[in-house]
Amino acid sequence: MADEDFDVGARLKAMRMAANLSQRQLAALAGIPHAQISNIETNRNSPAVSTLRKILSGLDVSLADFFEPDTGAQAGPFFGAQELVDLTSRIAGNKTGGGRLRLRQVGDARAHNLQILHEFYEPGADTGELLLQHASSEGGYVVEGELEITVGDEVRVLSAGESYLFDSRTPHRFRNLSSARTIVISACTPPYL
Repeated sequence: MADEDFDVGARLKAMRMAANLSQRQLAALAGIPHAQISNIETNRNSPAVSTLRKILSGLDVSLADFFEPDTGAQAGPFFGAQELVDLTSRIAGNKTGGGRLRLRQVGDARAHNLQILHEFYEPGADTGELLLQHASSEGGYVVEGELEITVGDEVRVLSAGESYLFDSRTPHRFRNLSSARTIVISACTPPYL
């Protein structure tokens, strides 16, 4: 469940100021218009996951560190359902493309240089119009439902039982265009979120 007390804008502003960066400087580092930083910090805008991740890359901060700064990930080697690190539900309403996207991480991705995610895409969920792009390799398996995946110029809808693997430096996007929930298990190395 989303934490109503978590203020994405205030957290971003505090981190930007701690890094001694102006909104314009952070925007330049992240490669986005500076007005986006202002709109997020004042909570006029709730960012898509891809936009927030791009901004955080300018601060060299992961989504896990942004949302869970005071709690270290469980050491493992085993993890219960409640021990996964929730990377996305604290984004105000987490509405991207009219749908809800939830990402839960297994353990400490940085310590193992491997990020494993349990992903939920509600109908209409979308990682955002701003395509993701990062220096990693990633792959996943669709457990339930259908997921449209864009990798460069290629677009394909994968169904339960199908999978993907690609160089994440190629711009990419994930969307659930169906009327049912989609569940994916994915991995990325080195970790991105």
